[in-house]
Order: sequence, then structure tokens, then C-alpha cells
Amino acid sequence: MATPRGPRAPGGSWRTGLLPQLLLALLCGGYTTGAAFGWGSSEVELFMGDFGLAGASLTASVSALLYARRQAGPHRPAWLLFAASSAMLALGNGIWGWYEVVLREPVPQTSAADFCFLLFAPPAVIGLLVLAKRPVTRAGWVCLALDAWLIGGSLLTLSWSLALAHTAQWNGRSTVRIALSLAYPLLDIVLVSMVLALHFRRSAANRAAVNTAIAALALTVLCDALFTSPLLRAHYRSGQILDAGWFAGAMLMAYAPWVGPRDAHPQWRTAGAAATRKVAGSLTALTPYLAAAVCTLGILYNVITGQKCDRVVLFTGCTVVLALVVRQGIMLLDNIALTHELAQKENHFRSLVQGSSDVIMIAAPTGVLRYVSPAAQGVYGRDPEELVGTELAAHIHPEDLGRVVHEVRRFLAAPPGDEPATRIECRIRSGHTGARRGQHRDDDGACWLHVESSVNRYQGGLIFNSRDVTERVRLQAQLQHNASHDPLTDLPNRALFTERLGKALGGRRAGDGRAAVLYVDLDGFKSVNDSAGHQIGDDLLVQAARRLQHSLRSGDTAARLGGDEFAVLICGPAREGGRDIGRDGGPDGARESAGDAWRDGVPGPGAHRADQQIREIADRVRAALSEPYRTTAGEVRVGASIGIAFARPGDTPSAVMRNADLAMYRAKQAGRGRVELYAPQLQADAVRRAELSGRLRRVLHDGEFTLLHQPVVELAGGRIAGVEAQPRRRSGQDVLLTQAEFLQRAERGADDVAGPRAEPSGRWLLEQAVAQAARRYLEGHRVPVTVRLPVRRLFHRELPARTVEALLDRHDLPPGGLVLELPGADPHIPHEELERRLAVLRGLGVRIALGGFGRGHAALTALRALPVDLVKLDRSFTEGVVESPRQQKITHGLLRIAEDLGIRTVADGLDRPEQVDALREMGCTHGVGMAFSGPLDEHRLRGSLARGGYPVPRETPREQVTSGGPPAPPPRPHAETPVPPA
Repeated sequence: MATPRGPRAPGGSWRTGLLPQLLLALLCGGYTTGAAFGWGSSEVELFMGDFGLAGASLTASVSALLYARRQAGPHRPAWLLFAASSAMLALGNGIWGWYEVVLREPVPQTSAADFCFLLFAPPAVIGLLVLAKRPVTRAGWVCLALDAWLIGGSLLTLSWSLALAHTAQWNGRSTVRIALSLAYPLLDIVLVSMVLALHFRRSAANRAAVNTAIAALALTVLCDALFTSPLLRAHYRSGQILDAGWFAGAMLMAYAPWVGPRDAHPQWRTAGAAATRKVAGSLTALTPYLAAAVCTLGILYNVITGQKCDRVVLFTGCTVVLALVVRQGIMLLDNIALTHELAQKENHFRSLVQGSSDVIMIAAPTGVLRYVSPAAQGVYGRDPEELVGTELAAHIHPEDLGRVVHEVRRFLAAPPGDEPATRIECRIRSGHTGARRGQHRDDDGACWLHVESSVNRYQGGLIFNSRDVTERVRLQAQLQHNASHDPLTDLPNRALFTERLGKALGGRRAGDGRAAVLYVDLDGFKSVNDSAGHQIGDDLLVQAARRLQHSLRSGDTAARLGGDEFAVLICGPAREGGRDIGRDGGPDGARESAGDAWRDGVPGPGAHRADQQIREIADRVRAALSEPYRTTAGEVRVGASIGIAFARPGDTPSAVMRNADLAMYRAKQAGRGRVELYAPQLQADAVRRAELSGRLRRVLHDGEFTLLHQPVVELAGGRIAGVEAQPRRRSGQDVLLTQAEFLQRAERGADDVAGPRAEPSGRWLLEQAVAQAARRYLEGHRVPVTVRLPVRRLFHRELPARTVEALLDRHDLPPGGLVLELPGADPHIPHEELERRLAVLRGLGVRIALGGFGRGHAALTALRALPVDLVKLDRSFTEGVVESPRQQKITHGLLRIAEDLGIRTVADGLDRPEQVDALREMGCTHGVGMAFSGPLDEHRLRGSLARGGYPVPRETPREQVTSGGPPAPPPRPHAETPVPPA
């Protein structure tokens, strides 16, 4: 018997394949062929008829025994019983072979073989009971017994009328012989009854193996029935065609345990159950009536043929009818109990459905709603009775309808075992008059709810278990928005901006235009944030974000990258006022677009027009961000430095962002408040700056820097009135840092608020200068030290006023021993806050000097507004003070301004004696330069301090200086030999 084959189960494999089935067919076919043609000789025929059957039965016994030993579970005893039953057949056939083949004698009428054959049926019947699905109630057991008797009684009635009545006649035979003659058919009837009664009650586990075992027993019983008939019994000889049936039954029993997988896959079991459920149910219900019909036909056969109705037939027929009546009564009582239980369950589930907060809807296969639970009134705001009879599609949002229909069709086409349920989320029309929180409202005023439904099959239709998830969808959308937007300005954050930039780079076509990124940084924001507070800083950022958005087109993207850094993504031709301004000559001009002008990385004429258009947008952004900001602390001003980078073929988002950042940095270096385009040279400059910054950190850490001091000399008598601290590197084999470069690094460190990344150069300079000045004070050289620091350094978190105070206290430097020189005023720093901080420093005894005096309007404004103790005349005025009469007048005017304000003056860059003489005559009090001394190390500085000062060079009279005539070169003054600047 071939095993039904199905799809290979995942995680398991079929235990048998085609080869065992072919082998089984060949064995059975070969035996049948030999039996049909007489095996060639009588000896072989007897051997195969006896020992051949014994070997087949023994094979079945061993196979069932091995399977039972390897398997554990509730069905193991059944296979042990089948092994015992097959062993009885093997022993009985072996005894027959002993008589016929070995002893060459006829088998006695009553022998041990008969008892072995009789013992075949009881273990098989019990094994079938083990494999059957056991009833769970006593009524079920009674019905099982009645079904077995109905089948057995009907078969007994029919067989008794046909043959068994003749067999039961005395005819001079012994009682034992008559009993044996009746025992065979009666046990076969019992076995057949159990096979038929249990066929539709078998367990679902390993159904193929159970079917094969039942087929093997049925074939064996059929052969036994044919053998007991008088017609075949009289002419039977071992090895004939009837033995082929017994042989096939034994081989099927041997094959049965291994016919299916150990664990049938749920999909296979479900498919098999679905295919036979209707047929099995119908046959199970008709079994009692079919049995009674067979019994009735047996009695009618006797009546029609005119035979005397046997008492056995009458008794059996009466018991069959009585069993049928009793069974129907039990089934009636069982049905009444089931009906009552079903009513209770229906009421229970009805209360659950009606009281559930979820909406339960049943839709027909056509999509028409058959049932809608009362929860629809509260959830949808719709009357459930009005929804019944309408199509479900009429209540789904049109944008979601196609997706819902596709999902429903896919679900219905899938096997129920693979996908018993599915989930669908869509929008359902709401009947609430007012839109509740999270509801979506269309332009026509219709309200929609987000609904999540669990969908199950039901009588060809569908059951929808729906719940309102509008609030959850709203929260998810809010969380997604928060994850991709800046919480302060509500602009896209860096992640969303990078994602959009990547899409723009990946989806660019020739006509889309060049994608450009604007990197925007607010100039002076850190100073405002530190001086006015974070609340004002946040307010300024919100206003700046709003201005940034208003300055862009609708298709552009503005984002906040963090802190005071913003970015803008511009894609496609620039449009303004609804017209395409990315074309040559306006809306009606040439057809070449900016995108067409940049192909394969080669810029064309349109590229320059695109550059100009992007620059116009950037200038508009810069102008908008540079307007004054109105805050609770008053009017605040900041600027904007913007870098522009165009996307080139093959660029990644990070590369475009890096290029725009470099261009923005270039704009800051060039004076801030500017717009700069990226150039490849900027990358090389960035690498060089990074290397230089790394070297600076390394040499600071390794202590390779030293501090030199240049004397500040009184022009009247040559006394050293102070010293200026200037950093130098010890070795001349590497990068040289002048005073200006060192201060530039310090200023950049002040702008960097990244904590450990900030360069400590300014702090190092201040600490070293204070420490050395304190030691000189202890030795009696009481001259102040001047340290030049950027204005923004005063607002850095590392150098507040109390930090300077702690530094002076730690080194015990007296008041007036420290002078802080400000290179110039910063227009982005509020003068009020700067004045307050300088006043605090002056309260500690620190004096303030203003550097770059006379250079630009900012220095004069700072002189008017800030508390300054002295000013340093810019080098540009001292260089031409002798040669240019115009320069002499300007310089003289600046010095008169300082004199009128009562502020001392220091001239920078006095390298020639005539400069010293000219500035002294104009009223300048102090000077610094090579005319006196260059930068000195600590040892030579103390030598100069010990001598008291420098000889002041004297030059020509006043009238010769002012006449502009070139004086004769004077002898060089005796100054200390300066230390070479690293």
C-alpha cells in the first residue's frame, strides 16, 4: 500500500520514501505471481505457502517490536500488541509448515496451529482500542460498544444466514471441531466490527501508520473469511492465491510503523483532517443505520427464500434493533445536554461580545456586514443596526481601501493551517460630531479613526475584531517626529537632514539641478549665550530658525545640526515667486538648467548661473539672520557665516557636509558675516590646521614651549615699566609659532566648547606669565606683566573672573601685577556684559589694556565704552610716523585723545631711534620694539631689570622731524641682544 505523499514538512522529513514502497510492491507482486502459477513445483508451493507466510508474519512482528522499542508515547502498547498478534500468525503458519513440509503429513483437523490463529484476533482488537480516540464520557463508551455490536450483529446475521448456520450443524462432528469452525468467523466478525467502529475514531497522530495497520488487518480478516467459506475450504492448498492476501497483509503490517513521520506536521494533519472531515462525519452518523439495514436484509433474505428463520438470526436481529434504540436514546439525551450547553456558551459569548470594548464585525464573502457589535456606537459613533447590511468597503478610507482589499485577498488565498489570522490597520469613518483627539479630518469635514483589526475566517466570510488605535498612531507619529526633529526649533535634525541629502544625491537626474548644502553658523552666539543666559540663547535660536525657514523656498530643507549650527539643502532649479529662476534669462530664457550644466563633474555655463543663484539664497539667509533679535533681555545682534558646497558626481552625504563645513570655516577666518564657496584647497588647509593644532597640543603637553618677555620702556627716561609675555617654542626644527599665531590658536580654543578638545594655549600663557611675574616680584623687580588674550576668551568657561582671582591668589601676585591686553573689541559681544566683566577684573587689581588702538572704528568705540587703563598704539601708525606728515598728524590726534581721557599710551613696533624720538615729542609715554630690546628669556630680563632700563635714543630737533626730511642714520643704541624668536 503506497503512502500518501505531501509537501516535505519543515523541520522534519518523511521516514519512508519511494524505495521501500517499491520494495514492498515487488515482494507482494512476486509472491502473488508465484502463487498464481504454482511456484514451479509442489514442494516450493508448500514451502512458500507455509514458511513464506510464517516469515512474512515474523517480519511484521519484529518490525512492530523494533518500532515500539524505539518510540515512547501512548501508542507504544498498540504496536507491542500488533507484534504479538503477528507472532501468533507466524507460529501458526510455522506449525502448518512443520506438518506439510517437514513431516509431509496432512495437518490434523484440530492442531496447535488453530489455537495460534485464534490468538491472532484478541491482541489486534486491543491494539485497535489503544490507537482509537478514547471517549471522554461514559455515554461515549456505551455508544462505542453499541456501535461495535451493531456492526458485529449485522455481520453475524448476514454470515449466519449465508454460511455459519450450515457450519454449526452437528453432522457427526466433534464439539471441538464445531467450536473451532465457528471461532474463526466469529473472531473475524469481532475484528471487522472493531475496525469499522474505530476507523472514524482513530487518533490524529501518525494517521498514515494507523491507516496502513487497519488496511493490513482488514486484508487478513478478508482472507480468513474466504478461507472459512465451505466452497474454498474444501479445495484449499498451501501456496495458492489465497496465501498471497495473507502475505500482503503481513507485509503491510511490517511496513505500517515506518510509513509516516514521527511527528506529523500540523499543516499535514490539518490538510488531511480538512479533506476527510465531512466524509468521516457522515459515515460515522450513518454507521448504526447501515448496520441495522444489513441485519434487516439478512432476515428478509431468509423470508424471501422461504427458509426457516433461525433463532440465532432472530435473537441477533432483536438485539441489534434494541441496541439501535438504546443508542438513539443516548444520542437524544446527549444532544439535549449539548443543546443546553451550547445555549449557555452562546449566552456567555454574546455577553462577552456585547460587553467588549472592541468592535466585532462579521462580513459575508461579498463584503456585506452581517453583524456589528454594540461597541460600534461608542467607538465609531455609528448605530450598529445601520451598519448591518452595508458594505465594509464603504466605511474604509479611499486611500487605504486598495491595501485592505489586497491583504484580504492574500489572506483568503493562504492555507488556513499556514495563516489562521491576520492583522489589518486602516482608517474607518467616524460618526462623532466633534473631532476627538488624534482624529484625522478631511477637507470635506469627514472624520476618520485609525483602527487595528484582527481578521479570522468564518463560514467563508471574515470576522473583524477591531479596536481604536488613533491615540497610539498619533503618539507614534509624534515620537517619530521627535526622533527626526530638533526639540527646540522643530527643524529637521542631523539624521533627517542626512537622510534627505542622501535621497537627493541618489535620485538626482540631469534636469533636477545641482544639489547644494549651506552650512550656517551664528557668529557671536556663544558670547550671547554665556552673557545673557541660556534662556535668551534658546529664544534667539528659535527666532533664527524661523527666519531661516522664511528665507528659503518651499522645496528646500532647513535643519539644525546642533548648538548654533544650521544646514540648508537646496535641490533643483531655484524658483522664486512661482517662476523658474534656474533657467538662463528668466522664465522665458534659454532651456539649459543648472543641472544640465554639471555633468560628469565638468561645470558648464549653467553651473556658474547656478552658483550665482545659490549665492543669492545664501546672502538672503545671511542678511535675515544678521538682523537684530528682540528678546526679553533687549535687542541682541549676531551674525552668520555660511559655507556652500555643491554635490559632485559620486559624493556621499558626509563628503558634501564636510565640504560645506570647510567653506563655513573659511568664511569665519575671512572675517565672519560672509558667504564662501567650497574649493578643493580648503581640504588641504583643514589638514594643515589639524596637523598644526595637533602639534600645538603635543608640544604644550611635552613642555616644549617657553615664555619670553619684551620690555615696555618709558620713552622719557628709558625705565622698564613692564614686560609683555610672548610664547615661543624651544626648538627651531619644527613649526614656528609667533605671538599672533599663538593668540589665533588660543582664540580658536575659546570658540571650541567641546570640552577636552579646547586648546589650552590661552590658559597656559596666562598661568606661566602670572607665575614668573610673581617670582620677579618676590625678588624686588616689581614690574607688571602684560598678557594678550582675545575678548572672547574672557567669556570662556575656563577663564571666568574668579578663576583669574584664584590664579593671582595662588601665586601671590599683588594688585597691578597683571595687565590683560584686549586685541580689539568684538562686535558680536554686548558691550554691557563686557564692561561688567572688565569691571570685575579691575576690582581684583587687574589693569586693562586696549590693543590695536587707532585701527578701525571698533577700537575707538571700545575706548569710549569700556573701562581701559592704557592703550597700545597700532604698529601701522609707528611705521610711517617719521616719513609721512599725514601719518604724523593722525598719530598726534590719537595720542591727544588718549591724553584727554587720562589713559597712558604704549607705542608698538618702535624699531628705529627716529620713531622713538618722534613719538616722545608727540606725547607718547611708553614704547615696545627692537629700538630697545627684543624678546628676552627670564635670565636676561632680570639682568635688564637689575640695570634699571635702557638708554633712550635722541635724534634731530623737532622742526627737522616735522619737516619730513630724511634724517641721517644714528648710531644703534646699546640694547640687550634679543633671544632669537625660536
